Amino acid sequence: MSLVERTVTTREMRALELNAEYLGVSILQMMENAGKAVANEIASRFKPKSKVVIFGGVGRNGGDGMVAARHLASMGFNVEFSLIGKESELRDENVIRNWQTLRKISWSIVTNEVYDSSLISVPECDVAVCGLVGTGAKGKLRQPILQAVKALNKAECFKVAVDLPNGIDADNGEVLGEAVKADLTVTFHRMKKGLEKAREYAGEIKVADIGIPPEAELYAGPGDVEKVRKPRPPESHKGDFGRLLVIGGSETYSGAPAYVALAALRSGVDLTYICAPEKTAYAISSMSPDLITIKLKGQHFAPENLDEIKPFLERATGVAVGPGLGMHKDTVNAVEKLLDFLGKLNKPMLFDADAIKAFGLRKRRVSFPFVLTPHAGEFEALSGKSLPAELKQKMDKVKSVAREIGATILLKGPVDIISNGDNVKLNFTHNPGMTVGGTGDVLSGIVGAFLAQGFYIFEASVAGAFLNGLAGNLVFKEKGYHMVATDLIEKIPSAIMNSTSR
Repeated sequence: MSLVERTVTTREMRALELNAEYLGVSILQMMENAGKAVANEIASRFKPKSKVVIFGGVGRNGGDGMVAARHLASMGFNVEFSLIGKESELRDENVIRNWQTLRKISWSIVTNEVYDSSLISVPECDVAVCGLVGTGAKGKLRQPILQAVKALNKAECFKVAVDLPNGIDADNGEVLGEAVKADLTVTFHRMKKGLEKAREYAGEIKVADIGIPPEAELYAGPGDVEKVRKPRPPESHKGDFGRLLVIGGSETYSGAPAYVALAALRSGVDLTYICAPEKTAYAISSMSPDLITIKLKGQHFAPENLDEIKPFLERATGVAVGPGLGMHKDTVNAVEKLLDFLGKLNKPMLFDADAIKAFGLRKRRVSFPFVLTPHAGEFEALSGKSLPAELKQKMDKVKSVAREIGATILLKGPVDIISNGDNVKLNFTHNPGMTVGGTGDVLSGIVGAFLAQGFYIFEASVAGAFLNGLAGNLVFKEKGYHMVATDLIEKIPSAIMNSTSR
């Protein structure tokens, strides 16, 4: 339990917990490990029979304190636990379970329910533990929590903070009006960013392992979907959740750009526009009334079309290029000019299919938010080298090429590999039925929706890969291997809700 160099934000910690739960490590297990770690730190400093008073809130931080109370009692400490708040305010099933356990073992632990600030007194004890609010707390502390913090600060005893001193913003170290001045802070899994800036309140800091496996950070999971959630207030307007411009389609391929746009709409983007050659655009318009098409002159995307689409490029909050685009010489030149223009606008852009091939012919480093979604063959053409068979070596190769280009790469395969040159994630949500044509276009639409909503390219790519595979798995449960790309599109909302309902 030593300090580690890397810190974690509240948002990242929440994602790690969700991913760990997805991998089979329950919140109850993590809470148990957290509480036991606090108890062990106290037991290493004080003798049994010492009096320990714990102030716990109604959230998970309080649940950690409840577990600590139980373990300390089993070690022979004289323990008193005060729930600061009403029992009826307990919402988390894991906290409720631990509170009910404390109530049943009243012989060894004195429990109180205190929700009137005037009844909160300064604890007289050897050790006082604060587990009032967790890392997600924002804004100034309110009663009765505030009074509990004041009482703890007046106590003449050794003070222990659970995860962080209550009253400190976990991300920026800001004091939320008043904060506990602890002698010891037992923080979980990794150093919290705010603790570095609030060491005068933290005292000695110990980082405790609570059982989150390394895979929770390496593998894509529900926590990564949580990162790309955007609240929808009642006063929201059309366009607040992104406008995605799709450039693609040709005489041969009209379905691909339609899949991208429809998948983006199902992923929550407000508006999609499809720029395609005139005849192709009319065919796309007939597929769904939800599709807005910009009908370009000519039979293929060419440099002279850039003036036609310029107003839409400026209006869009994200651009997806390549589905069904074709590889005409004029098209390759147009893609090159498009890169230059969007680089000046600093628009987030996704390249798939033929756009990846066009980019590979004149590969260069980019300096704006950019993701490429190649399959193995396209990646080898892009990098000029064959992919290694071993997964670790393959990860290193993708990371190296991503760093070289200055972009995020989402390598599609039985295991997706996503890297921005610094970080690498793996996605395992797939099934063999997804070899059907169009599933890669659906992926581009999901990722495109998230980047159009303003999320980081890497996070949008990881979440998109996970949801695309999860949608495919939901289809498989109903139809087996007899799926088509439109089946995945219809399952995107269910995949998102399944991921964020935990």
